[in-house]
Amino acid sequence: MSIGLRWVLTLLLLATTATFLDISAIGAELGDFPVPMLLAAMAISVLQVLVSAWRWRYTAGRLAINLSFAGAVREYYLATFLNQVLPGGVLGDVNRAWRHGLDSGSRLGAVHAVMIERLSGQLVMISVALGLGTWLAFYQGRIIGMLSDLGGLAVAVAAVVMIMLGLAARFWARGRGYVHALRRDIRKSLLSWPAILVQVSSSAVVVATYLGVFAVLATGAGHWAGPSEALTVMALCSLLLLAMAVPVSVAGWGVREGVAALLWPLVGLPPEQGVALSVGYGLAVLVSSLPGVLFFLNGRRTGC
Repeated sequence: MSIGLRWVLTLLLLATTATFLDISAIGAELGDFPVPMLLAAMAISVLQVLVSAWRWRYTAGRLAINLSFAGAVREYYLATFLNQVLPGGVLGDVNRAWRHGLDSGSRLGAVHAVMIERLSGQLVMISVALGLGTWLAFYQGRIIGMLSDLGGLAVAVAAVVMIMLGLAARFWARGRGYVHALRRDIRKSLLSWPAILVQVSSSAVVVATYLGVFAVLATGAGHWAGPSEALTVMALCSLLLLAMAVPVSVAGWGVREGVAALLWPLVGLPPEQGVALSVGYGLAVLVSSLPGVLFFLNGRRTGC
């Protein structure tokens, strides 16, 4: 999908979602986010970048590639900013791998370090989302309704998975040597001991910061009155994170809001509340990524 088409799709998704909602109610919800809570959400996003950069550095080290922590933080901020403003959500990581490859002299290893570091985070995020989503389905007693309403999303995710499997099969037939190298590096930096413990632990912290941003905003806006309500909203937010992994828009905009508009009514909550929380999350992450602009203008690379 071209860059321009993804921008169009993002705007179309946002416009379509807004058509079926009360815009004034969304604005009122956004106005309920206190400034201190917004600042706290952005501070959590800073922690997210620091832990993610450390995870990347650890992954590169397991592959015998040098990467300083300061350089990793700079590049991660730059990648986060680019992922926020460019379609697909991965172009910043592609740039991060390319720049590190130039500095380290190991282009394939640098690419694998980024791929595996992202894979570690995605696996933990999917596990958390599926766990909380399953609890929510049973807790709410609306399993059939949730499966029906989320059928479209499930079909879309299944289609993406099938396409990826098809491409992987073709790639396996044409590049078995590379697949062997990738499998070796995954074993070294993700599946061996103690790498698997370090990867899962650091990725769990990163996923906790994702949910932490949502939690701070929801707390500030008074979206829950007790532990069960809090866990319900966090379960919904974990599903939003899972939906954002589908790379069809810019930084998940449109997809995240559309899924929020579908999910919140399933548990008896107004869709405007979920959409406002989604928009607040997107804005907090975007603002917290702005230091990446400085590194973009500076032009420095990883500093191995």
